[in-house]
Amino acid sequence: MDELDAALVEELQRDGRQTNRELAERLGIAPSTCLERVRALRKRGVITGFHAEVDLAQLGRPLQALISVRLQPKVREAVEGFREYVTELPETVAIFVVSGGDDFIIQVAVRDAGQLRDFVLDHVARHRNIADVRTSLVYDHIRTSTGPERRGGRDAP
Repeated sequence: MDELDAALVEELQRDGRQTNRELAERLGIAPSTCLERVRALRKRGVITGFHAEVDLAQLGRPLQALISVRLQPKVREAVEGFREYVTELPETVAIFVVSGGDDFIIQVAVRDAGQLRDFVLDHVARHRNIADVRTSLVYDHIRTSTGPERRGGRDAP
């Protein structure tokens, strides 16, 4: 990844709907160069797709939480089974399989605290391999660029 590839990735993360012409103009390059670079990034698997970012509150799910889960026993079948199970639950937004004290962090979005309580008690804590569950409410969610190194460097304000 060179500096132009990083700039392309950052711009597409900021607005994946902009046209090739707009993207090229924003970066000061020819549209043909822009198109070929984006195609190459997709072919190399750097850009894996485009999606619509949704306001979960507008969908009636304004309360988000992170649920930390520890399994017992820690065997492949338990991890894969729990991952498949929680993936199918409509409240689930994202699943992270992690190392350390926890095995999973599950991001959920629900209508209210009652639905969150029911989700934890009825769906997570009741699963046969659960050793521990902790829930943290999300106050704010700020998405940042995931490019190789954000422009401005790490020490930039």
